Amino acid sequence: MVIDIDRCTGCGACTLACAAENDIPPIPPTADARTGLAWLRVERLVEPGEGDHRRVAWVPMMCQHCGRDTPCVQVCPQRAVEVDAKTGIVAQVPVRCLGCRYCMAACPYHARVFNWHDPAWPAGMEDSLNPAVSTRMRGVVEKCNLCHGRLQAARARAAAAGRHELEAADGYVPACVEACPSSAIQFGDLEDPGSVVAQEVAAGWAFRWLASLGLEAKVYYASPAPTIEE
Repeated sequence: MVIDIDRCTGCGACTLACAAENDIPPIPPTADARTGLAWLRVERLVEPGEGDHRRVAWVPMMCQHCGRDTPCVQVCPQRAVEVDAKTGIVAQVPVRCLGCRYCMAACPYHARVFNWHDPAWPAGMEDSLNPAVSTRMRGVVEKCNLCHGRLQAARARAAAAGRHELEAADGYVPACVEACPSSAIQFGDLEDPGSVVAQEVAAGWAFRWLASLGLEAKVYYASPAPTIEE
């Protein structure tokens, strides 16, 4: 995934799409930034300095799907976190999670959230739940899984066509990518030189957040402004 920071307007459409797609319930009025439930958040960055001329940038932040020494995998005592060797997606298995939150402490991106509340939806809203995604119980950790329900549906379409590998025609695109009105989020196969994401990374403006940690995150950010990467 490549996120163009210069295109992001901070509208929040990606966060709403993420919640709707993955059956994330509305948070209680008493919840705050610590006790809320959001797999994807949009951070506001302001360029250092004084005055109104400083640049403001919006940064969508979710699980970065680390590809090396994945911290949450290393610390989980329940094997509730798994890395798919084929796709590189870091998956969370709620039914194995005991809520110790070691993974939250280990994640350098603060991309994991603890479910403090029993899931509940306003009357009638239950009809809008995604049948391809299971709801989670209170007391477990949640995070972005790159819309696992959509991945499974795409795999089913590929299998129906007699294929073992996914193709563009199978339509696997995470909800945040589909919902972004400015096309700031691009998704594809980094190992395919012809893909949009591979070309964005090769252009030289893309970087990984906290790259110095050597986690080989699969989410890249793109901006020519040096103050953003710093």
